[in-house]
Order: sequence, then structure tokens, then C-alpha cells
Amino acid sequence: MNVIDLTDQLPLVDTAPLDPHFLALNAQEAAAAFIAAGTAANTVRSYRSALAYWSAWLQLRYGQVLGGAPLPTAVVIQFVVDHLARPLADGGWTHLLPPGIDATLVKARVKNKPGALAYNTVNHRLVVLGKWHRINGWDSPTEASALKTLLREARKAQSRQGINVRKKTALVLEPLQALLATCDDGMRGIRDRALLLLAWSGGGRRRSEVVGLQVGDVRPLDADTWLYSLGATKTDTDGTRREKPLRGPAAHALAAWLAAAPATHGPLFRRLYKGGKIGTSALSADQVARIVQRRAKLAGLEGDWAAHSLRSGFVTEAGRQGVSLGEVMAMTEHRSVATVMGYFQAGSLLNSHAANLLNDEPARDVQTPL
Repeated sequence: MNVIDLTDQLPLVDTAPLDPHFLALNAQEAAAAFIAAGTAANTVRSYRSALAYWSAWLQLRYGQVLGGAPLPTAVVIQFVVDHLARPLADGGWTHLLPPGIDATLVKARVKNKPGALAYNTVNHRLVVLGKWHRINGWDSPTEASALKTLLREARKAQSRQGINVRKKTALVLEPLQALLATCDDGMRGIRDRALLLLAWSGGGRRRSEVVGLQVGDVRPLDADTWLYSLGATKTDTDGTRREKPLRGPAAHALAAWLAAAPATHGPLFRRLYKGGKIGTSALSADQVARIVQRRAKLAGLEGDWAAHSLRSGFVTEAGRQGVSLGEVMAMTEHRSVATVMGYFQAGSLLNSHAANLLNDEPARDVQTPL
């Protein structure tokens, strides 16, 4: 195939040609803007917070600024031992972050309180650092085998000493019903009931997905069934519309909310003000967590409740009731089997014969040993 030379046909331009081996500054900014726009707002906030902490810690610990070059693996390992608590022979715990630096980080409001960080927090900050390196086109120090070995052994050491990775309490059927029983306080109760049932029955929706729903995203199929549409989510980012069903009580609760707060467009779940006045702005993701916590408190339930309790509770209850894992994942849109299996297996085992041998003991002749 002949190459067509258009040199003589193209007009001259004043712009200097780009170096093909480097990305122009404005292209870097445009790429960063695309990445930010394609990432959930909560994720962007958590990334910013993590990078702010890395920057502050680096400045205080090494006198360096996070920016122009990749971090060595040794620095990242130092970060881990600075922040993860390890057991001592006398039964105490220690970590290597100097108290003066710890106090300064708290004073700068990049750290909530002095002391070691939870394993999940350290791991999240490593994930963010790894992503920051990849965006900059650098090899990530978080992929080093020495770091992975350290994290694995640190987690085992903490687990042996009784420190486990904290998970929110799963909102299975019985506590869900207790929360719903508190939704008898007028307009707020109607809204909260619809929100809780959509988030739970509709596949354990994330709080960002719940507050992102618009009135136009839901439609009735029949008296006992509604459908709602999901667009871009944390795991499905291409924006393809996917409909999920709401049956029975969840459908009835949604119909009751839309009858009480009719709207042709705008957010599905809106803020309420004094006197039950309905606003026009959507609930925030944090407000979904507060609704779960408030209803759990009204119901007198003990536990570590949050918005994620709806998602984990749906999966756990599905395991309890023997729903297939494939059906569960089709509703939740989990991409990782490993992520969903912990909750699913916990629910399945609750009804397992192996966990109930004393109560499920079959009738048989008992032979008394000689």
C-alpha cells in the first residue's frame, strides 16, 4: 500500500509539532480530567484524602514532596511499619511512627487521631499510591514481592492477636424488618421505607447508586413489580442501562413514595425539611448511611450499621435462603467472586446441616459401646 504524502496540501500552522515520545501537558490534563470524570465522586474524595496523607507523611518523614518521581519500595515498606501495629512479647502493641510526626499529622487534619491505622486503611492508601504511579506511567512500588509478603504476614500476626478486619453488620431479613417497622413517621417514614427496600431488595445497591437514581429511572411493570435502571456504577463504568426488578413490598413502597412525593424528573430520593416539606436536591451518600443508623437505633438494634449493611445483608440473606451465587451476582453486579463469597457462604452455612448436627440428628438405633 502506497503512503499518501499530504505535505503540500496541508496549510501551515503556528503550533510546534509534538514529541511522539512524550504526552503534551494539556493532553496530560485532559487525560486526568477524563479519569476524574469517570470515577465515582466518593472514590475521588477517598483518593484525594489518601494522597494528601501520603504527601504530608513524606514531607514530615523524609523531607520530600509527593510528585516528580516514583517512590522506592523501601519508603513504602517504611510507611507500612510506621502505621500498622505489631504485637510485643509483653502483650502490648507498637508501631514506628514517631509521636511528634503523629501529633503533627493529627494537627494538620490529615489524620483523625494519634496511633496506628487499621489494616484496611493502610491497604487502601497503598492501593491509591499504586494507582497514582500507574497514572503517571511509573512502575508501582506496591507490586514489590517484599511488600506483599510483609502485608500478608502483618495481617496474620494481627489476626492471631485477635485483631480482625472490621466489617459492617449485615442487615439480613429480621433486622431489616425491624428497621422497616420504625418507618411510621409520616413522609420521612414513607421515603425511608422505599429507600431501604429498593437498596436491599433491588440487589444490595451501593449508596452512590441509590442517591444517583432519577425519577425517570423507575417504571411500573404491574401492580406488584417495578423496574429500575442502573447506568454507570463502581464496577460497570460503560454507562449501559441495565434494568433490575423490585417485587412485592419493595414495589409497593416505591409506589407509595412516588404517590406521596410526585415528580416527573429529578432525583428519586430527595431531602426532607421541617414539617415533611420535600426538597428538590438528592440525598447525599452519607445520608443513606445515617438513615440506616437512625432506623437501627430506633429499632433498638446493636451492631456496626452503615449503608454497606444493606449490600452485605442482601448477599448474606440470599445465601441463607439458598439462592444460587450466579443469581445473586446478577443482581448485585459484583465482578469478583472472592468479594461476594465471604457474605454468601456465611449465609449459606447458617442453614447448613453440618452447622446444625445436634438439631438435625437423624433417627437411628444408638449403639452403646462396650
